Amino acid sequence: MKTVIGIDIGGSTTKIVGICSGEPIRPMQVKATDPITSLYGAFGRYLSENGLSIPDISEIRITGVGSSFVKDDIYGIKTLKVNEFKAIGLGGLYLTGLSDAIVVSMGTGTAFVHAKGDSFEHLGGTGVGGGTLLGLSSKLLGTRNFKNICELAEEGDLSKIDLAVGDITKSEAGILKNETTASNFGKISDYANKNDIAAGLINMVCQTIGMLAYFASRFSETDNIVLCGSMTTIPNTNNYFSVINSLYGVNIHVPEDAEFATALGAALVKADTELT
Repeated sequence: MKTVIGIDIGGSTTKIVGICSGEPIRPMQVKATDPITSLYGAFGRYLSENGLSIPDISEIRITGVGSSFVKDDIYGIKTLKVNEFKAIGLGGLYLTGLSDAIVVSMGTGTAFVHAKGDSFEHLGGTGVGGGTLLGLSSKLLGTRNFKNICELAEEGDLSKIDLAVGDITKSEAGILKNETTASNFGKISDYANKNDIAAGLINMVCQTIGMLAYFASRFSETDNIVLCGSMTTIPNTNNYFSVINSLYGVNIHVPEDAEFATALGAALVKADTELT
């Protein structure tokens, strides 16, 4: 059986996954200084590490912001473009086995897609995402390295950063529990260190995304939220979104290989347009 390759081309990171006989082949990502370099580097490395050759590939399906730079078939293999929001939705449903969910793609920014059966509706998005985390960290922590930020946050204490409901009232406010965040960075202490600030930054970004995802789920009348994209690689991602679960009773899913959902969706979906 031949393999279909799905490629999600970002500004500098390309994610790639193959589908053969209906089953995914080990996903991979490559970073480079520009999308075309990233694309060809990812494709060549993917073939090499999975023992594939060009004749083994039946079709390449590309998506993502960087796909607009691709004008020709890749190495002579039929190459088609896939609507990114369709790829996000289909990838999220496939990885969870769900049939109805808000699929949240957390990359540089964040996109919200209502995926239900064969319908994929882009509900909107927010500029708050991984780019926000890296940008603020560069000024507040002196690093833009995602791994370093996550390692710092593991030892952080949010009580030195965030103002909680319990800090401003003696009784719980409606459904809000005392430990619920009332204001991100609203209680930052003079004694807060880089670990605390890193934890506060991740918490602020994740809670903002989580609340918007909850609002999207209410609008679309589904209780399932699927988190995908690069930010799902934050250690213990679920911990940052647990307050949304506990307060509002939605089901938040972070599937295995969630960062590759869009590339997987591209490989699975029928491509929309040929290259021009």
